[in-house]
Amino acid sequence: MRRALRLQPASKEAPTSELTLNWSGDLRFTTTTPSGHELTIDSHVTGEGAGPTPMELQLVALAGCGAMDVISVLRKMRQEITAYQVTVAATRAEEHPRVYRTATITHRVRGRGVREQAVKRAIALSMARYCPVYAMLHPTVEISERYEMTDETTGATSGGSVTPADAA
Repeated sequence: MRRALRLQPASKEAPTSELTLNWSGDLRFTTTTPSGHELTIDSHVTGEGAGPTPMELQLVALAGCGAMDVISVLRKMRQEITAYQVTVAATRAEEHPRVYRTATITHRVRGRGVREQAVKRAIALSMARYCPVYAMLHPTVEISERYEMTDETTGATSGGSVTPADAA
């Protein structure tokens, strides 16, 4: 006898994440992330530099989120990537709260026979659809993205700028 599969209605509430930050002295704090990783943050102004600052972590999150999207999309497109590097250069406001004003993200891709259009589309899809960090920061932060490619077989190089519209 076969039992019918009963589907539960989808929850209308998005999953939540929670963590607790513990003061460790001066301007240093520790936490365990929801995924179980221990992390120390510190201030480079009066702290000992025992960890990254919260503002540095925003850049790490922006670069990491986009990089994970891009490499995932390129793999799905069956592109043979042999090296991939992401650099973020950001400027901050002079006055407090000294938020980021601009960020330039450069994707450096090496591979064999990698299609330039595939790289542009992967970056654009991250910008337009997949990266929640990008979505939270943009348009408050003016974010521009570019790429540099090197074909390991031929030595040919190319590069250019990417916009979310390139995802279409």
